[in-house]
Amino acid sequence: MNILVVTGSPRKNGNTEIMASAFAKSAREAGHEVTVKELSTLKVEPCLACTYCFTHDGVCIQNDDMNSILTDLSQADMLVLASPVYWFDVSAQTKCFIDRMYAFAKKGFHIKSIAMLLNSGSDGVYDAAKTQLNSICSYLKWENKGVISISGMVEKGSMLKSEKLEQVRDFAASL
Repeated sequence: MNILVVTGSPRKNGNTEIMASAFAKSAREAGHEVTVKELSTLKVEPCLACTYCFTHDGVCIQNDDMNSILTDLSQADMLVLASPVYWFDVSAQTKCFIDRMYAFAKKGFHIKSIAMLLNSGSDGVYDAAKTQLNSICSYLKWENKGVISISGMVEKGSMLKSEKLEQVRDFAASL
C-alpha cells in the first residue's frame, strides 16, 4: 500500500513529527511504501476557492509546495494526517492542507482510507478533529482507519517518553 503521511505541526522535530516518524518506520517495516510531508518545512497557502483546479485536472493555480503534495496525494492509497491539537481541533497548517485537497474535488481521489495521529497537552480535546475525519470519510466514501490520540504532550519531545507511542507503531504494523 502507498501511504502519504502529512504532518501539520509548525514545530520542527516536535511531538507530531515523532509520532509520524514512528508510524512511517513501522509501516515501512510492514512492507508499505510511505511518503512523509512535513508542513513545517513547506509553504502551503490557503485555498483561494477560484476553482481553477476544476478545469485543469486538479492542478492548483498557486505555485507553492502543495503542488508536490498533490502529486503524492494522487498516488496514495491511504492518507494519514498527523497534527497537534492546540485549541480543540487540528492545527491551522493541517486545516490549510485539508482545504487545499479541494483541488481534487472534481477530479477525484485514488485514496481508499484515512487515519489521524493526534497529540495534545490535555485530554478531551479531540472531538472536532474526529468529527472532521468522520465527515471526510462519509463524503468521500473512504474507510476510516481510526484515530490514535496521545495527550500529556506538554513539552517538545514528550512523545519520546510516552508509552502510548507503541500504539502508533502497532497501528502502522497492523495495516
